[in-house]
Amino acid sequence: MVSNDAMNIFSKSVRLLSLVVTISLGPIVATAFGEDPENGVELIVLGIAQDAGFPQAACARACCANAWKDQSLAKYATSVAVIDRESKQRWLFECSPDFPRQLRSLDEFVEPKRRQPGLDGIFLTHAHIGHYTGLIHLGREVIGANETPVYCMPRMKTFLETNGPWSQLVSLKNIALQPLQKEETIKLSERISVTPFQVPHRDEFSETVGFKIKGPRKTVVFLPDIDKWNKWGQKIETVIHDCDIAYLDGTFFENGEIPGRDMAMIPHPFVTESIKRFSSLEESQRNKIRFIHFNHTNPVLQPESAAASQIMRAGMNVAAQGETIGL
Repeated sequence: MVSNDAMNIFSKSVRLLSLVVTISLGPIVATAFGEDPENGVELIVLGIAQDAGFPQAACARACCANAWKDQSLAKYATSVAVIDRESKQRWLFECSPDFPRQLRSLDEFVEPKRRQPGLDGIFLTHAHIGHYTGLIHLGREVIGANETPVYCMPRMKTFLETNGPWSQLVSLKNIALQPLQKEETIKLSERISVTPFQVPHRDEFSETVGFKIKGPRKTVVFLPDIDKWNKWGQKIETVIHDCDIAYLDGTFFENGEIPGRDMAMIPHPFVTESIKRFSSLEESQRNKIRFIHFNHTNPVLQPESAAASQIMRAGMNVAAQGETIGL
C-alpha cells in the first residue's frame, strides 16, 4: 500500500512538472490546469505578466535576455477572459497593451458570434497602463467598434470620459461605459455573474478593484493588483476560502528585486510574504492560489526557476498563460 506521504510527494512532483512544461511554451499555451467543462463556461488566462509584458522594453538585463532571443518565452500583460461556448458570448477582464494578440488568441478559443471585436463586455480593474490602454484599438483608427460595453468603477468612468484619447472612444460610441459599484453583482447571463470589490492600490487616476467571477459550478477571484494584504480591510484568507480559484497579485517575488529603486514606492505583496502568510492554510485552500501579474524581474518567469519550485513546494501555483478553468 502506498503511504499518504508518498502520494503527496508524487502529486506535488506532477504539479511541478506541469508548471515547468507550461511556462516554457509560447505566448499562448496549452493549459496546465485545463478542463473540458460539460457546461461550456470557461475562464481563460490570456496573459500573466505585469503591465509592460515580458520581456520589458529597454531591459538588457539577464532576466529578459533569453526572452528577447526566443519569443516563445514572451508573456503578455495580465488578462483573463470568460467564455460561454453555448451562446458564443465572451467577456474580457483587463484591456492590456497586448489586446490585439490576446483578442486573436481568444478568437481561436471561440469565434465571435458577430462583427469584431465580438466582446459582450470588457471589465477594467483600474487606470494603470497595463489594464486599460488596449482600449485604443477599439477606436476608428483600428476596429471602429460599435458601443462595446466597458464596465468600470466611478472614478475610472470619469477618467475615460474626461481624458483624451479615451474620451473620443466615448463620444464616437466605440465604447459604452457601464457603471460598476463595489460589492454590487452584475448578472452577465443566467449562468455567469461578476462582483467587483475594492482594494487599496496606488490610485492616482482611479480606484482599484478585483472581481469575483461566478459560473454554474465554480467561483474565481481575479485580483492582479493590491498594495499589501494588511492594508486591506478584508482578510484575504476569507476571500480564498469563499472561492474555488484565486488569481492573486504576484508582481514581485521578494524585496530588493529591482536594484536602485525603493520598492516601498511600488507596493505589492511579495510572493515570499504571501507564501509565509498562507502557509498556515489547509492544503486544499493553498492549492486554490495561482499567482499572476509578474514583473519582468520576477524569477518565476524563468523556466525551471527555484522561485517557481518554492511556490509549488508551498502548495500554491503559478498561473500559466493559456490555462483554462471550467466554471
